[in-house]
Amino acid sequence: MSKILVAYFSASGVTAGAAKEIAEAVGGDLFEIRPEEPYTAADLDWRNKKSRSSLEMTDPDSRPAMAAPAPDMARYDTVFVGFPIWWGVEPRVVDTFLESRDLTGKTVIPFATSGGSGMPYAQRHLQGLYPALRWEQGELVTARTAAGWAKAALGM
Repeated sequence: MSKILVAYFSASGVTAGAAKEIAEAVGGDLFEIRPEEPYTAADLDWRNKKSRSSLEMTDPDSRPAMAAPAPDMARYDTVFVGFPIWWGVEPRVVDTFLESRDLTGKTVIPFATSGGSGMPYAQRHLQGLYPALRWEQGELVTARTAAGWAKAALGM
């Protein structure tokens, strides 16, 4: 049986809820992608062009430091990567995670939460940034739909 990691970044707790449902449904380990400097409400104000999240998202090279290193990926065959969609794509701290460990040969399955954006653009963005990874089709989920989708994604 394959070993599964469910890594996620959650700014408000919504993505965390979906990640926990996925991990429970597929028997995976959970890893929270936390920025070294936690985001404040002011940092997350997308209407303020000078807020931390706005500045990070307008700089494609931004890679906020993580609070804890990612687990050893040698232990895993499949990695679910979850995030809220910001500016149509993954938050930059998710890129920090993806670049922090070698995911070559792993099946990587993105999932996201969003109040208005869809998954197709975010998925294409990830595949463009990390073309060497073996991506499976991602999905926009809620805590209610996450478990069923994850099981279907793995053929369970």
